[in-house]
Amino acid sequence: MLKKRIIPCLDIKEGRTVKGVNFVDIRDAGDPVELAKKYVEQRADELVFLDITATIEKRKTFAELVGKIAAEINLPFTVGGGISTIEDAALLISAGADKVSINTSAFKNPGLITEIARRFGSQCVVVAIDARFTGSDWMVYIEAGNTLTPIRAVDWAKWAEKQGAGEILLTSMNADGTKAGFSIEVTREVSKSVNIPVIASGGAGTMEHFREVFVKTNCSAALAASIFHYGEIPIPELKEYLSGKGINVRR
Repeated sequence: MLKKRIIPCLDIKEGRTVKGVNFVDIRDAGDPVELAKKYVEQRADELVFLDITATIEKRKTFAELVGKIAAEINLPFTVGGGISTIEDAALLISAGADKVSINTSAFKNPGLITEIARRFGSQCVVVAIDARFTGSDWMVYIEAGNTLTPIRAVDWAKWAEKQGAGEILLTSMNADGTKAGFSIEVTREVSKSVNIPVIASGGAGTMEHFREVFVKTNCSAALAASIFHYGEIPIPELKEYLSGKGINVRR
């Protein structure tokens, strides 16, 4: 059985790590390079860096930051934010990223998933899905969570896999930043509907929340931000807790 992964996520805005609640109320969380080095020491399994205000003008600046991070850490890491072409992906991978995460651009142009997978391998393509429960189902939102689409999250995950995605990063917009627990229902449905790894994101607040999402869903990894950035849950202690509960984690 593959070991479950613990992944800190660093949202990047103008070169700084930030964190919000339900995609708003952004506040500073520190220097991304220093945080990344801390997570290496804490034995995180991977890292995710998302440029939440990506623009064409900032692409080169973000690539420079990716290069600095790659020079300082020895963990696999994913980068995303504003990647809309194969050239964008190539720039970040050449700067040192192991994977790229695409969201809105993948939804609008599924061929981009295939293009990146063919050039760099499907293991390099993470399709990020922002999902919100609308009262009847979990629906996909794009454009930084501002635009509702008519597509169910589970259907989009299955389609993304067919296009060549190697991993799904599933974020519950309802739970994001609330620390009330992962959204088990949608994570369970998506992770059982695809044959590629699913990263659960949104809502982590306690160690028990991690145990619950690993036990109740087929997700391969769990991602969190503020509880790690602000030292509320040290990763070594989390792994010790999960191991004690019978969860197979890397130590």
